[in-house]
Amino acid sequence: MKKIFSNQTFRYILFGAAGLLLGWALFHTSSQKEEAHDHAAEEAKSEIWTCSMHPHIRMDEPGKCPICAMDLIPVSQSGGAEMDATAIHFTKEAAQLANVMTSVVSTQKPVKEVRLYGKVEADERLLHSQVSFLSGRIEKLMVNFTGETVQKGQTLAIIYSPDLVTAQQELLEAAKTKDSQPEIYEAAKEKLRQWKLTETQISAIENSGQVKANMEITATSGGIVTARRVNNGDYVSQGSVLYDVSDLSRVWVQFDAYESDLPFLKKGGKIEFTIQALPGSAYTGTIAFIDPFIDPVNRVAKVRVEMGNPGGKLKPGMFATGLVNANLDEYNNQLVIPRSAVLWTGKRSVVYVKQPGEEPIFHLREVELGPALGNSYVVISGLADGEEIVTEGAFSVDAAAQLEGKPSMMNPAGGVVSTGHNHGTGEPTAGGEDHSAHQNQTVSTGGEHQNIKVSGNCEMCKDRIETAAKSVAGVASADWSAETKLLHVSFDGAKTNIDAIQKAIAAVGHDTEKFKAPDEVYKTLPVCCFYRNN
Repeated sequence: MKKIFSNQTFRYILFGAAGLLLGWALFHTSSQKEEAHDHAAEEAKSEIWTCSMHPHIRMDEPGKCPICAMDLIPVSQSGGAEMDATAIHFTKEAAQLANVMTSVVSTQKPVKEVRLYGKVEADERLLHSQVSFLSGRIEKLMVNFTGETVQKGQTLAIIYSPDLVTAQQELLEAAKTKDSQPEIYEAAKEKLRQWKLTETQISAIENSGQVKANMEITATSGGIVTARRVNNGDYVSQGSVLYDVSDLSRVWVQFDAYESDLPFLKKGGKIEFTIQALPGSAYTGTIAFIDPFIDPVNRVAKVRVEMGNPGGKLKPGMFATGLVNANLDEYNNQLVIPRSAVLWTGKRSVVYVKQPGEEPIFHLREVELGPALGNSYVVISGLADGEEIVTEGAFSVDAAAQLEGKPSMMNPAGGVVSTGHNHGTGEPTAGGEDHSAHQNQTVSTGGEHQNIKVSGNCEMCKDRIETAAKSVAGVASADWSAETKLLHVSFDGAKTNIDAIQKAIAAVGHDTEKFKAPDEVYKTLPVCCFYRNN
């Protein structure tokens, strides 16, 4: 063994092998570290960073949002390869901050809520005119003002009539020969009966044997005096109206129904209504009549409910608010979605459908809508039972889709339309100016959304405001809330502007935050639409 290690040649070979082994160990480890480092750097470089408030911002490294200066957050890449290229992807944080909420679509039994506004009126069949059946001079009025209650048989006025004096004289003469000439006697009495003298009055004349210069005119029906037509000392002819009397034991409640609501109303249908002047009141009635004609000015038809009025609580002129729940049997078991889920362009109705999974990924879907059910719509086609749609924050999702050039409400084909600026990229433009720090970005598709404060009260106001806004060229949709008094309008900024929209609304009688409606137009609105305090 000593000879082997003492051999100089063998020692050189052994040292050389040891050096090679040591060199391989050192350099191979360094190579692995460098490869691992390069791989980690590549992964870091492939990571995308976005802003929770502005999800269209995409950066390849962490930093600040160029719009709001918030810290960027990493975009989750899970499922990214399977995500639809036309879908809009939110981070969970962004969806929460934008208040994006979803719900599952399901079938329901649709019930259409039709809200009606009207007022109490007197029953036309119980209106009476108290007339004078004699010609003569009014000596004294026994009922002197409107609003007074009269009873059937009550004396209304005292009249002097030369014709009545003559007729009494004829009766007294005929009474002397009634046994021999009963026909003449009966004819004289009948003449007085035709002038509405009662048998008691005729007998009193005959028994007294004297002619009465003045005669009482009595009421033929009871009720409330709504108009007095004569004064003391007036000369009246036979048939002249002395008083108008209305019997308010039964009244009509007349509601205004828009022509679009008429298909959901039918004779015999139930209606619940309240009276503004009677807080806490609740009435239920039956639709007795629907006017077959539409008012050419207001575009409404009268819907009548007949009500008993014990105690006279319901007084003509009181305002009423009614609600009809109409079952839509032809749409039974159809899908029903909230009104807030629908974005309406005027021609198309679209919703945002969430893709299955935990990530908030949405894509645009056009749907066909049936009738509106108050705060919801019946869906004819475009959605399936069990799908999940955006019900709150749909405008936020749509705005993000427009900014990313993906299919949206105003641009169903997608694609970014150049606006002359390079917003949000962090790259300088041809002129060398970096616009990444702009606080306000123009929506690429040209669609703009804005809320306008508009005064109003009821559903009639809502219909009038939205119709006026949509009449402006370039307005895609308009939705006014009676609770918040805000009109959400979507329009093409290249065709119109917010001032033109506000002017159109003011022109139909509703004040906006910038323009006041003309007084002469405001005064023509239905009384239930008056919103000014004075």
